[in-house]
Amino acid sequence: MAKSKVIAATVAAGALCSFAGAYSVDYVTSSLRLGREAFSSDANAKTDAVDVKTGIVSGVPSVELNEAQMPTVKVEPVRDHEFPVERAAVGSIDFNEDMTLQVFAPYQGRILETFAKVGDDVRKGQILFTIDSPDMLTADSNLIAAAGVLEMTTRNLKRLSSLYEIKAVAQKDLEQAVSDQQTAEGSLKAARDAVRIFGKTEAEVDVIIKERRADPKLVVKSPIDGRITARSAAPGLFVQPGNAPAPFSVADTSTMWMLANVAESDVSAIHVGQKVRVSVMSYPGKVFTGHISTISSNVDPNTHRMLVRSEIEDPSHELRSGMFARFAIATGDPVRSVAVPLDGVVREGDGTMTVWVTTGGKRFTQRAVKIGDRRDGLRQIVEGLQPGELVATEGAIFLSNMLAIGQTGG
Repeated sequence: MAKSKVIAATVAAGALCSFAGAYSVDYVTSSLRLGREAFSSDANAKTDAVDVKTGIVSGVPSVELNEAQMPTVKVEPVRDHEFPVERAAVGSIDFNEDMTLQVFAPYQGRILETFAKVGDDVRKGQILFTIDSPDMLTADSNLIAAAGVLEMTTRNLKRLSSLYEIKAVAQKDLEQAVSDQQTAEGSLKAARDAVRIFGKTEAEVDVIIKERRADPKLVVKSPIDGRITARSAAPGLFVQPGNAPAPFSVADTSTMWMLANVAESDVSAIHVGQKVRVSVMSYPGKVFTGHISTISSNVDPNTHRMLVRSEIEDPSHELRSGMFARFAIATGDPVRSVAVPLDGVVREGDGTMTVWVTTGGKRFTQRAVKIGDRRDGLRQIVEGLQPGELVATEGAIFLSNMLAIGQTGG
């Protein structure tokens, strides 16, 4: 068989040279070398199988290794391992819409400046944009007028009080002046409150009154700590309260949503509040934790799956909306079971899962097992093994190959 490979390689090389007319002698030499390597590989495989003793022990296939082959197989005792009871699902990461706010201008106006862009992390109270607001201008003007009226009525009251002391004015005139002054005080207070609603501080209000200068610039700040997730604001754009799209959207990214479609068969095992472990391709080996917050009341009639939403903790702001994610839902208490390293379990041609059991590390018997979950590089063995038994944890595939070669006569 191997010699035929050499002949076939040589013939193929010659045919290609004749057809193309431009292949070098090196190409033919390379083809012959590859043929020889294939022949050598087959020869080595047969040599390995010559000293392998295969047979049937109590109706179970077995392989006995010689001293030179024993180091190729690593033997370890079977041990217990804790396996969580979980349901797995796939889905995607999304912003926590319960903590996502659309930031509108409280009054209409034209945007003057913007101070943030999509992806920026902002703090509560940080300025996002400013607008030139006619409502702000009106409120400032009313404030200046109210302050002027109060100043005038206060001087008038003081003057009439002096005149009343010398009986130069009637009492009713004094009382009217007191009423006018109190009315002016109330008007000024209302005007100050109206300006303060626009976001002005008490100090800024005092400056407007002192300088008698209206400031139409309205400052819009972030209502929460978070990240800018959307922006439609641009200088010159006219905005109105509540008119979509909002100039900015801010999301608190300390928690994110995981949206997963769970099989209908798993519905009974899933409940609000259950803990979940989430992994994403962007951070291999890292696990994010969270809990189920919402379970859809509808099952998709086409896919027979149900939407499950979980809140995932992300204090370092590593997750991004739209990321593909996998998550495991803890549906019960962890169980302890015997486990074997992944390399110690072999899937045979008929689909049977087997391990190789030994007592002294030289003769190995093949045993069919029933497998379960996998965790931490270990495969759960549900049936077929007992704690303390010695199994091949490395080289199990080698043993299966040797058995196959021995059974077919090399």
